Formats: sequence, structure tokens, C-alpha cells
Amino acid sequence: MSMHEGLLPNNAAHVMRLTCDAASARAIADIVVESFDSAETAAGAFEIEDAAPSWDEARRWIVEVFFADEPDEDFVRSLIEAVAGADNARAATFDRVEQRDWVASSLEGLKPVRAGRFLVHGSHSREAVRANDIGLEIEAALAFGTGHHGTTLGCLRMLDRVLKQRRPRRILDVGTGTGVLALAAARYLHIAVAAGDIDPVAVEAARANARLNRASPWMRPLTARGLEHPGLRAGGPYDLIFANILAKPLRLLAPSICASAARGADVVLSGLLSGDVPGVLTAYAAGGFALAARGDIEGWACLLLRRGGAGRRPAWD
Repeated sequence: MSMHEGLLPNNAAHVMRLTCDAASARAIADIVVESFDSAETAAGAFEIEDAAPSWDEARRWIVEVFFADEPDEDFVRSLIEAVAGADNARAATFDRVEQRDWVASSLEGLKPVRAGRFLVHGSHSREAVRANDIGLEIEAALAFGTGHHGTTLGCLRMLDRVLKQRRPRRILDVGTGTGVLALAAARYLHIAVAAGDIDPVAVEAARANARLNRASPWMRPLTARGLEHPGLRAGGPYDLIFANILAKPLRLLAPSICASAARGADVVLSGLLSGDVPGVLTAYAAGGFALAARGDIEGWACLLLRRGGAGRRPAWD
């Protein structure tokens, strides 16, 4: 099991490593991604699958953080201490690495991840794609922020759920990141999918993944803050909107997302911890949206909202 966030920093040359328990590894990776520029920092947490039977059960995960520039060690240790305690902060090690080490680490952690018919995989796992699968191949060096994190996996599962009920015709992915959600919808439906992200590095990654998966005719991501780009506004009203970001921007974007949604639209939100859910639901209730389904993975909540709602049914166990 693994989780990843962020993109390969240009000329990544520094790494922080720590062996710890799963909860600490996830918390450290999350706070690093929230605290640093995503174009310069990325984090991954990996389970030690081949650990000896005598291995300390509390230290079966490794968290790695890659930096483009030499990090402020004291600041990074303070972040670790805030979410995982002083012992882990002291145990963290800092070193220099070569870029090829990052790619090798990516390959080790990027195992195929399934969400219904969708299978996210690297080039080294093409044989895992079955005849009826929608295979989503992600470049190894751009693998972070794909289906391996609970937020993205949750959204893919929600997409699979929606597609079993109906076929959306106008789709928007806000904060597309590596583009995996837009790519999944485009590959399944063979229709244009609007996508945008505030980070131009992420947008280029999404475009590269669209080319890799022969989806460029349907998916041309734009650099945009929320829905401010005229190219995104022009595509509405949308009957399916994804926003896999964080709780605060989800609340701030609620008015523009609700205004861009068609009557009867589905809105899929993620990037939320359980404690974030009530505030986000309140923000979207002002636009007439209510909870239709919810799924939780590794502590992250994924919400399916509809105008008027359809009952608070769980999406999965």
C-alpha cells in the first residue's frame, strides 16, 4: 500500500526520509504537501511489504519528501513534530539524491490501482490491464497525485458509480493535478472534458498524461485559478464537476461551482478529512446541493452532492 502527493520537482536534489507508523507517514506527507510549493516539493509514503516478521509493527512505513532546493531542516522537523511527535522529528534524516533515484522510487511505489473499470498503472504494469478495463497509464516521474492517494481513488470510485447510473455530457475537473479524473471521464465517454489547475507544472503533467493515453482530442487542461478562466466558464453549465483539492478552497469555490452546475448535476468533492465535511456541506447547501453519497478511504472523505440530494447513502464500505 502506498500514497503519493505532489509532482516531481525540477532537478530534485534533496530528500528527507523517515521510518514510522502508517498514520504518521500519511500525516507527514500531507502536511508537507500543504506547506510547500507543489512545483518544488513532493512526498510519498510506502508500506514496507517485505519486512521481516520481527520488524517493529509501529515502523512499517517509510515517508520520503523530495525537494528541488535544500530544505530548512528545522522547519521540516517542526512540521513533523506537529503531526507525528518529537521522536519522529528527531529521527528524520536528510540527504542529497540524484533525480534517477526519484524515478526508481516512483516505479517501486506505483502499483496498479483499481476503481471499478478504471485501472491506474505505470508503463511497467501494462499487462495488468484486462480486456474490459479503462487503463489510465501515468508516467512514472509524474505518478504523484494519481489514483494512489485516498482522495483520488475515492473520486474515481464516485465516477464509476455515476457512470453506472447515467452518462454525463458536460464535465469539469477543478484542480485537475495530473489529470487522472478528467482523463478517466474522457477515456470512458469519448467526450470533451474541461480541466484546469492553478499550478502550470500540474497542467503540463496533465497534458502529458493526456498525450500518453491518446486523450488529447478530448482533454486540454488550462492554467486557471478555480473557474476564473473563460475557457472553463464557457463550457458550462456542467452536469458533472470534480473538485479534489482541500477543504478551504472547496468552501471558497462553492458559489462558482454551484453557479456552473446544471440542473440535476452531480458534484464530486474530495481532499477532505472527516472533520471538514460539515463545513463543506454547509457551503454547498447554499447553492441547493445536498449529500447523495459518501465514501471514506484512509481517513479521507469523498462526497457526491446533488441539488436536493438523494439520501445519505454510503458509496462503499
